[in-house]
Amino acid sequence: MFNDKSVLITGGTGSFGKKFIELLLKKYNPKKIIVFSRDELKQFEMQQVFNQPCMRYFIGDVRDEYRLEQAMYGLDYVVHAAALKQVPAAEYNPMECIKTNVNGAQNVINAAIKCGVKKVIALSTDKAANPINLYGATKLCSDKLFTAANNLVGDRPTRFSVVRYGNVVGSRGSVVPFFKNLIKQGATELPITDERMTRFWLKLEDGVEFVLKSFERMQGGEVFIPKIPSMRIMDLAEAIAPGVRTKIIGIRPGEKLHEIMCPSDSYYETLEFADHYVIQPSINFAHDTDYTKNVMGETGKPVPDGFEYNSGTNPHFLTIEELREMNNL
Repeated sequence: MFNDKSVLITGGTGSFGKKFIELLLKKYNPKKIIVFSRDELKQFEMQQVFNQPCMRYFIGDVRDEYRLEQAMYGLDYVVHAAALKQVPAAEYNPMECIKTNVNGAQNVINAAIKCGVKKVIALSTDKAANPINLYGATKLCSDKLFTAANNLVGDRPTRFSVVRYGNVVGSRGSVVPFFKNLIKQGATELPITDERMTRFWLKLEDGVEFVLKSFERMQGGEVFIPKIPSMRIMDLAEAIAPGVRTKIIGIRPGEKLHEIMCPSDSYYETLEFADHYVIQPSINFAHDTDYTKNVMGETGKPVPDGFEYNSGTNPHFLTIEELREMNNL
């Protein structure tokens, strides 16, 4: 569906953006790919890798709606990946986080509708489900803005959906490079916030593939959530540094023991498919949509009462050997 189509990705110089563009160029023949981001140095470095004729690089900030309109003119699809993601930085600079993650989300929506973009997918996070920190709260707000935006389009073609997934192996800010760097520096112990901690865990390529597939599946208003494994933090430490001691330092502000992607409060809106879940929009005035079926012929069913998709109760946990393989250890 991406052949001869024009695609824009906000925050396109990040880990997701690079892998997304790599796979898009490998699997399809897009007409145009626009990288929209703030950092000119990262864009310059990216141009040395992705310099195909279809590539375009736009300096811009999602806080600037007019610049987004300029970049989105004549486009087919948009992936909204730009966000301020660091939990402590968001707590210390709350309004800056809100300006990017909330106001920026609304700017993307307004520009997409005005420019007649066909489909928009916003990337979310497990921290948006029952959030306890500002970053998670802003992403929940963003999710709500995108799902509700389908009620604003009227007879225009634009549709909005959300993809929510967990921690990405080796991404910037991930615990894996942090642990590796400590071992490289000769550390004799690894700091662990809590030995009971679990997280959803997936490879970057799998996250990108899920987003690409969600573009095909989406009807507008869904929150797509992949079925992915969990990992225990103690198993990850053993996988990275076998036999190295650990030191418990306590949970940091805004951190959970376990992450949630489908909260139990939304079980009545949640559908289970073969390899993913869909949270249906709570309000759907504009379109009469049957979310139990999608255009790919997949069918879903309601989850049981009180269902919660929690990293601590997930039936699929990665073994230490699987963690080593995933992290190329």
